Amino acid sequence: MTTATDVVTPEPQVYKQTGYAPGTRSSGWGRVTRYALLILFALGVLMPLYVLLVTSFKPAAGVSSSEAWSLPTQWSTEGWSAAIERLAPSMGRTLVLAVAAAVLSSILGSMNGFVFARWRFPGSQVIFTLFLFGMFIPYQAVMIPLTGMMLDVEQQLPWFQGIVKLIVVHTIFGIPICTLIFRNYYATAVPRDILEAAKIDGAGMLRVYRSIVLPISIPAFVVTLIWQFTSAWNDFLFALFLTNRNNGPVTFALNELAGGQNPNYPMIMAGVMVASLPTLLVYILLGRYFIGGLMSGSVK
Repeated sequence: MTTATDVVTPEPQVYKQTGYAPGTRSSGWGRVTRYALLILFALGVLMPLYVLLVTSFKPAAGVSSSEAWSLPTQWSTEGWSAAIERLAPSMGRTLVLAVAAAVLSSILGSMNGFVFARWRFPGSQVIFTLFLFGMFIPYQAVMIPLTGMMLDVEQQLPWFQGIVKLIVVHTIFGIPICTLIFRNYYATAVPRDILEAAKIDGAGMLRVYRSIVLPISIPAFVVTLIWQFTSAWNDFLFALFLTNRNNGPVTFALNELAGGQNPNYPMIMAGVMVASLPTLLVYILLGRYFIGGLMSGSVK
């Protein structure tokens, strides 16, 4: 039984050096400073959102940059109606792109991560390093040869165009980051004894992955699915080179929406809100699961 004399307490000198002692609270001025900085940062983030909202509800006529901060004198939803009508087809295509690319890259990354985390073979570390190189290659550096290669494939396969191209590209470029996330997760979350017992029972690599590893991979899948979904949804560079206005994603359509000599600012602002709403909802609803899954493979 532990007595009071057995409890080891830090020396007072430690409190002097760290400025913290049990039972003490930060000063009132410290709390005020922290909250003031948080409010300041929040205002800096929310001010563009405020401009988007108030401008989207203004009539198309008479909107100028000098009136960006003022509330509408006459509220109108014409901008929202026009933006939804113009962006609706591309929103559907982008949803197919983001979901397909996220699922495919996550599944392939999960398989690769399991192999690199728990199966050692000659050259495994070298191959894993080469996988990671894909994370640091700028997209601009490969865009021209990638476009030429995609055009060659499209000539052989007429259906290989538009969103299909983007699904393939985002899946390939998403494999390195997904592999890294799953590899770090499996290195700590899957006990080696369980894998050894499964191999003794005669289970092969695929059976071990399907029956043991995959059911406990939900935290890592949440991270990669959210990451890849938002990356594919917000992509514009690949869409600019590999698609056109008739078969491109919502970012391409949004760029077309903002062009012209006489821009319709309420429609543009409403279009920005409509195009960004899915990713905002994903992070608002699943943000805590994203952080939890990300930390589960890094802190243990």
